[in-house]
Amino acid sequence: MGKTAFIFPGQGAQYPGMGKDIYENYEEAKALMDKADEVLGFSLTDTVFGGSEEELSKTEVTQPAILMTSIAMAEVLKAKGIAPDVVAGLSLGEYSALVASGAIDYSDAVELVRKRGIYMEEAVSDGAGAMAAILGLENELLTEIVESLKGEGVIEIANYNCPGQLVISGEAHVVEKAAELSKEKGAKRAVMLQVSGPFHTSMLAPAGEKLGVALDDAKISEPETEIYFNVNAEKISSPEEIKSALVKQVSNSVLWESIVDKMITEDGVDRFVEIGPGKTLTSFVKKINKKHKADISLYNIENLETMEKFLEEFNA
Repeated sequence: MGKTAFIFPGQGAQYPGMGKDIYENYEEAKALMDKADEVLGFSLTDTVFGGSEEELSKTEVTQPAILMTSIAMAEVLKAKGIAPDVVAGLSLGEYSALVASGAIDYSDAVELVRKRGIYMEEAVSDGAGAMAAILGLENELLTEIVESLKGEGVIEIANYNCPGQLVISGEAHVVEKAAELSKEKGAKRAVMLQVSGPFHTSMLAPAGEKLGVALDDAKISEPETEIYFNVNAEKISSPEEIKSALVKQVSNSVLWESIVDKMITEDGVDRFVEIGPGKTLTSFVKKINKKHKADISLYNIENLETMEKFLEEFNA
């Protein structure tokens, strides 16, 4: 029998109404989502189920909203006795992975990611930073472009998502210039992302420092399930090292491709289950696996239909 990985999406995957049918159909999901309202002191569920896209896309709302939705779905699987062998999450999704691994209590995580959202918003003034996804350009070429523009302002590679998809981040004018240069050098597309700041760059270091203080108050335990971290694509189990990795994560590159490489080649994962809104990670895993040609199954669970389909196939 192969191994199962639970993978959790990050910011940008959110949409109004996500998780509503899970909330209405599974008692354990409802209890968890109501708990988030209680912890935050306002109705996050109302915002997610009935609010506007604009409300939901405020970083300090988006982050707890995605975490809440992902963990509610993971809780349904847990209640059915389905557990992962290894977990990971993309950027914000790392907190969902930490909850799923038993390293952080759900209530603490909800509060932490709300603070994380606020600190990230505060770190850079509106419009000063930007991010762009560069599609279909070799890593080396993009690295050269980024290096050549460093004299003009902050620009860094924020995400190594999968072959042919990297994300650059930094000061808006430099990122825009890099996006243009990427197209000239042969990128299929360069897409400016709808985000509120230059995430995963040195510009977010002040947010990391504040997050460090908040993490000192949170209880972090050794994970019960193995978990990979974004900053180094390594498994970490010591609570102190986990704190340090979470602080660095805010201002460092996300090494998603390396994490999936290791899950396939070192852990023997042959079932990937993306839990939470969207299907982005599923498409990344598919692209990453092209070089390994491993026999893997891919699932995404984001609503009642996909949940029931997964449960049916898992129990078959």
